[in-house]
This record gives sequence, C-alpha cells and structure tokens, in this order.
Amino acid sequence: MAASTEGTWESLPVKLHEGILETLRDLKFTHMTPVQAACVPLFMSNKDVAAEAVTGSGKTLAFVIPIIELLLKREEKLKKMQVGALVITPTRELALQISEVMETFLQRFPEFTQILLIGGSNPAEDVERLKARGGNIVIATPGRLEDMFRRKAEGLDLASAVRSLDVLVLDEADRLLDMGFENSLNAILSFLPKQRRTGLFSATQTQELEKLVRAGLRNPVRITVKEKGLAATAPAQKTPSRLSNYYTVCRADEKFNHLVAFLRQHKHEKQLVFFSTCACVEFYGRALELLVRKVPVCCIHGKMKNKRNSIFADFRKLKSGILVCTDVMARGIDIPDVNWVLQYDPPSNASAFVHRCGRTARIGNYGNALVFLLPMEETYVNFLSINQKCPLQEMPPIRDVVDVLPKVKAMALADRAAFERGMKAFVSYVQAYAKHECSLIFRVKDLDFAALARGFALLRLPKMPELRGRSFPDFQETAVDTDAIPFKDKNREKQRRKMLAEQKERGEEAPPRRNLRNKAWSKQKSKKERRKRRAAKRKHEEGSDADEDDLAELLDDTRLLKKLKKGRISEEDFEQQLTGGAKRNRDAAAPL
Repeated sequence: MAASTEGTWESLPVKLHEGILETLRDLKFTHMTPVQAACVPLFMSNKDVAAEAVTGSGKTLAFVIPIIELLLKREEKLKKMQVGALVITPTRELALQISEVMETFLQRFPEFTQILLIGGSNPAEDVERLKARGGNIVIATPGRLEDMFRRKAEGLDLASAVRSLDVLVLDEADRLLDMGFENSLNAILSFLPKQRRTGLFSATQTQELEKLVRAGLRNPVRITVKEKGLAATAPAQKTPSRLSNYYTVCRADEKFNHLVAFLRQHKHEKQLVFFSTCACVEFYGRALELLVRKVPVCCIHGKMKNKRNSIFADFRKLKSGILVCTDVMARGIDIPDVNWVLQYDPPSNASAFVHRCGRTARIGNYGNALVFLLPMEETYVNFLSINQKCPLQEMPPIRDVVDVLPKVKAMALADRAAFERGMKAFVSYVQAYAKHECSLIFRVKDLDFAALARGFALLRLPKMPELRGRSFPDFQETAVDTDAIPFKDKNREKQRRKMLAEQKERGEEAPPRRNLRNKAWSKQKSKKERRKRRAAKRKHEEGSDADEDDLAELLDDTRLLKKLKKGRISEEDFEQQLTGGAKRNRDAAAPL
C-alpha cells in the first residue's frame, strides 16, 4: 500500500472540512493516492480537471471530496429542488458504487441530499422521488438522466433545478463520449449552466482532445498519473504495476476445458470471467454452475434489466465466487478482493482490455489477469505491449485438464433451453469476432468452425450464412433429431408443442426468417446502428421547421427503407439512393 500513497490528507495545501477528515479516518484512508493528491486541490481551487490515471487508482474520492467541499463553500444554501453537483457515469453498477461512497461521506452532512438515477427501475418512481426528496447531488447514467429532463409534464422541472449547478463530473469520460452516449450527453449539457466546474476522470481519455472541448471544459488542467517506479521518460503503463498479466494459448475445442480446470483450482478465490456477448454469458454461465461445484456463480450482462443491481450487490459481498460477465462490468467497477480477471474472449477493442484487467490490483493491492487466446491470435500479445503499453507473460500450462464438453452436450440433450442457448452463443460469438477492431489479428476467415462448434458443445451446426456451402468433416453432428428435444420447463414445452401443431395444420414448416438474404450476419449492419441513425434524424427534424421539400425527402427515404425491409433492394442500393437523393435535394436548393 505504501507504494501507492502520496502524503496524508492533512498535508494538502487546501484544508479539508473536519467532517470529511473524520470519515476518511473511519474508512482508514489515512494517505492519498497520487491522483487524489493531484486533483483535490485543483478542483477545490475552481479549476477544470481532465485526469488520466490507471484504473483502480482511487479516482472516485478525487471528485467526491471536492464536490462536498465546493457545495459547503456556497454563499447561498441549496434548496430542496436545486442541484449543486451532477455525476454522470456510463453504467448503473458504477453509478451505484459512486452513490455508496457519496452516501458514506454525506452521513456527516445531512443538509445535502443525493439521488441515484439509473436504468432498471421505474422512471415514474424516480420522478416522484425527486419531487418528494429533491436531490442536491445527482448521480446518474446518461439515458435515465436525459429522460428526466423530458418529464416536465409530470411536474418535474429538472432544467430549472440544474441552473444552480456548481460541479459536473464525467466519470469514465472516454466511454461516455463514445458514439453510444454522445447524443444523450450533448442533450444533457445543453441544459447545464456554462459557469461551473467540470471534471473528467478516466483510465484512458486524454487522446480524446476534441471531445473534451465539446464536453465544456475551459482551459482544463490535464493530469496524467503514472505508476511509481516508472521513469519520467518511459511510456506510461496503463495497467496497475502490482498486476501480474498472463496469457495462455489453446485450441478452440480445448478452451472451455482449460477455463473449468483453472476455476476448479482457484475455488476459494474471487474471479471475474469476461465473455464477448450476452448470449455467451448466458450459455457458459449456466454450464459453469453445473461444472464448478460448491462455488457461487453469478452472471451479469447488458440485456439484464432489474436483476443486475441485486446480482452485483450480492457478488460484492462474497468472499469467493465467480462472476461471468460482458464488458458492462469492465469500467470503473470496484469489487473488493478480486484475485483473478479471466478474459475468455479478448475484448472488441484494445482499451477495453486495460479496463477489464483493472478490476483487480486496485488501490495498491496485488492481482492477476489471464487472457485465453487461440493459436492464430498469439500476435495480440505483441499488439497489446505496443498499443496499450500492457506487457503479458505466458502462463505455464494449466494442470489436470479434463474434458467437460460431454457434460455440456448432455445438458443440451436434456433441455431445449440449453440447446438453444448454445446455438445463440455460437452465432453471437462469430458476429462479435467479425466486429473486432483489431481485424488484422481477429479474422473470421481464420476461425476453425469445426473446433469452435466442438468448443461450444453443439449438437449440430446452426444454419448461418458464414457456413453456407461449406462442409466440416472434423465436426460430427449428434445422431439425434434436435427438433424433438423438449424444454425442461413444462409450460414452455406445452407452448412449443401447441405452436408446432398450429404450424402443421396450416402446412407451414417454420416461421419466415427476416434476415437480409445472401449476406453474412457478421457483415450486416446491426439493427442498433440503424435505429440510432433513424433516432438522430427524427431528433433533428423535431427541432427544425420542416418545409415541403424536407417532407418530400423524408417520404422518399421512408419508401426506400420499406423497399429494403421487403428485400426489393440491397443495402448497397439503399445507401446509394439515399445519399444520391440527398445530394439532388441540396443541388436543387442551392442558390443560382
């Protein structure tokens, strides 16, 4: 711990309130981390701050303490419906964690109220809570916060409440400024006063200079905190210095066996296992519950709604256990005493690798991380060393590996739900693989589909465009009619049989498929991307006075979209006609 400290809190050039110092003593935080020592005095002296520090370096206290100090120094006390500080963070788990830390400090400052606005709860209940209790400090995720600004008809005028704002904090700023959050963030920022203190905190964010400026910082002080022991001229290592980072190479059909063997050997430790997709978490998580006995196995992914908060809270309390998750748990989450971070699938981008590893070796503690690579992915080790300043060492072969795939296959034969989960996981894995940013290393054409299918313990290969017209002699399908596999859940099986009987009566073989024809799923543009484009267009149109030409153009675009959905035109034709039509309209509108 000593290696990560930077003097006592009493040694700061600005004096902290006694109530804050007492709370720090109660928490046994006697010394500051480097990021806290750098940020707290600057923030408190009314500077905008853009801080980059390795994950697990104590960034949360670096903004929680200045928020309380700045609100205490206000000349005019905050009223119930006045917001003095706003913390925006990308995930509900991180928001919950920040809220817990803030609540600990506010116990000595009853004059301030805080409110948590995150997904997974009823928005109408949030509105009523805000109206009843107010919220001088708001901790929120972007989507829910933007929604609250639109609730004026329900008696909540959040736009007026934030006029008194003193402090804005964007935690995990680089991810907040990703395309997925940019529209929500811009909408929120439009309501906030320009005269405020702003702080951006992340493990990887200073390269996003333009986006920082857009976020509203005025001449920010940029802080980059390196690990102690690194030379001043050395490139900053982006993972904690007390993290031991390993990799292991194994074939696709041996990978899960190696994971199970490793988890069985570390039963009494706390471990996070990252997969690339929600479907993989569902499939492999259920399998691990069966195969790793007497160990709590929890699953969290982005498609879970109400369950996520309680599962996260329960896992944090465990002394040992396994959390199977997607990258929804990769950023800023502080789970006590994590011994190992296992990356079963490498993440879709290199910066996420650093954030995943940062769930262990936090605040000066020791930790370990291990990534499982396929033979053709081994060059990823060199890539990470150069691109992310993240050196890895090869782990000795895992001992006592046994073949557990027959048991996984037996699960699929006994329950149609397990069979379908395996098929969905396989398809989602291939789709995610095709979208990997490091496409020179992670190439779908290099995948050994037969070995991959064996690794997913599939009974048969799914019908998907990537496999069409190809034979796989190395994959042996199970000699069973998969359509006859029943659901273990009697109600689901009853519904399935009823649906099959109705289809038989109508002479139908199966419900019609709606996928784009003759195009690999891994190459199709995701529905999410198309929805985003349409939503952005609608938003733009709502904010402008559309004339007849605009309406005509919109009508043409709608017709094109219908043709695309019905398969009358290809996506390439759709894009060409869409951009061509826009160009023609611009030319027609141009002055002579």
